[in-house]
Amino acid sequence: MKVKIHNKILSNENDSFIVAELGVNHNRDLKLAKKLIIEAANAGADAVKFQTWKTENIILKTTEMTEYQKESLSINESQFNMLKRLEMPYEWHYELKELAEEHGLIFFSTMEDKESVDFLINELKIPMIKVGSGDLTNYPLLKYTAGFRIPMVLSTGMATLSEIDEAVRIIYKEGNRELILLHCTSQYPCPMEDVNLSAMLSLKCCFKTLTGFSDHTPDTEISVAAVALGASYIEKHFTLDKLLPGPDHKASIEPDNFKKMVNQIRNIEKAMGDGFKSPKSSELKNRKIVIRRIVASKNIEEGEILNDTNISFKRANHGLEAKYYNLIYGKKVNRDILEDDIIQLDYLSK
Repeated sequence: MKVKIHNKILSNENDSFIVAELGVNHNRDLKLAKKLIIEAANAGADAVKFQTWKTENIILKTTEMTEYQKESLSINESQFNMLKRLEMPYEWHYELKELAEEHGLIFFSTMEDKESVDFLINELKIPMIKVGSGDLTNYPLLKYTAGFRIPMVLSTGMATLSEIDEAVRIIYKEGNRELILLHCTSQYPCPMEDVNLSAMLSLKCCFKTLTGFSDHTPDTEISVAAVALGASYIEKHFTLDKLLPGPDHKASIEPDNFKKMVNQIRNIEKAMGDGFKSPKSSELKNRKIVIRRIVASKNIEEGEILNDTNISFKRANHGLEAKYYNLIYGKKVNRDILEDDIIQLDYLSK
């Protein structure tokens, strides 16, 4: 399966698509948002993603913050007020999209209500849809977004397999087959014992889609492991400073660490190869010297029979390889051979 996003082709054969999840780490500061984009580009990301919503459309004013939000912010307020403070103005999007594209990045955003969907797709013309884990069971929103029939990424945190199955059916029914499913665990940061990375393989097996990983762990190794397991898409929270105020900074990684992750992923992709087992060109010059050759283990007189008592296998610059020992074993020699001389086929009696 292949999914084309702008100028990138996502497939099981191509390099993974690495997204710097900027989310709400802009802290509703336009200068900070721009700096995040520039640093993400410098760190090697393929794309940057924000989150777009109108708070009144997605949450009641009495809804509490999650436990991780309370811990990160060390304040007690409603989730409505927190989200309202972090709501990214629509007018910012045009400027941030232009900046991202100037730096070679694809710009997109998680869309959390129909109004934002219309703005992002119809007005901003973003090339892909991202639906977060919290909306996986928001089947009306899935149906609406899928109807635009542009590449769609769906996170699956907190979901059961049956809920994911229903979500996929809804998306497919709207004629959208350009779907990427992301395994993730909706905890920030995510404990290692809760990652369950093998579930990404279950998604690929069950739904035959491209799959990826939305990483909420505190470091880089799980994203690298996900790519080694076949992830086509990696999403990692990105911040300039983990100590900045805000609900997601502590579960994000900083530019140097993100760049390290990108380099590790690209190295893993190179190292995976094509799966066909054969000597590589860099090995061949070593093969001549490293493999064992058939040599005399002691002085051998003409007419003697070659066997375990007078031959051995040693490294040498040339000669008959040890794998051909059956060609000489039990044969008489037609000349005297000195210890450590290489055994040649023409030393054998006819």
